Amino acid sequence: MPARNTRLDALPRAVLFDLDGTLADTAEDLAAPVNAMRAERGLEPMTIASLRPFASMGARGLIWRGLGVNREEPAFAGLRDEFLARYEQAMCVHTRLFPGMLAVLEEFERRGILWGVVSNKYERYVRPILTQLGLIERSVCAIGGDSAEFAKPHPAPLLLGAKVAGVEPTACVYVGDDLRDVEAGRAARMATVAVTYGFSGDAAPPAVWGADVLIDAPGDLIELLPVAQARR
Repeated sequence: MPARNTRLDALPRAVLFDLDGTLADTAEDLAAPVNAMRAERGLEPMTIASLRPFASMGARGLIWRGLGVNREEPAFAGLRDEFLARYEQAMCVHTRLFPGMLAVLEEFERRGILWGVVSNKYERYVRPILTQLGLIERSVCAIGGDSAEFAKPHPAPLLLGAKVAGVEPTACVYVGDDLRDVEAGRAARMATVAVTYGFSGDAAPPAVWGADVLIDAPGDLIELLPVAQARR
């Protein structure tokens, strides 16, 4: 079985996904504002591959990688506002579901498993992206980093997602590509799945995050589900 260390012994009532680097490959659209900002400053464009590991950290990570400014520096706030303004104009040009993800969502729906999105991206970006991907009506929740009082790694947004879905947190699985996703999921008392195909940052690899399950491709999620409980 492609997945390792599984503890998903029962069919979950809901599966909640991080957005960037987990449900959808948003790296190219997130990199575009950085390269536009570099061009305005007389700098050469950076490759998508060099920016991709920082995409899961959003504006904070991309501005640091692309412009060398961290969030403690006075210039950061202005650069963040510029980045977000540019991103908002073209959020879903190249963004696509990861290969195999649509089939996973369809299988969840066939089995009566609810699914939704809990991201640290602002909700005003989450909803339009899901809309353009044709998923907003199918997603049981579309939670952003500003939807709850705290963002991940705090469990608040995941707990809000479970509440909106009408499901107990312990009956949910949370899937993400960042250490804070696993930390938030565990704090919310959800089973956690870490993906190796996502952005993952440049720190410790997914294998050491302490997730209940580690998967290499979206389709591996289907392998975790108890076949006998499939709804016909």
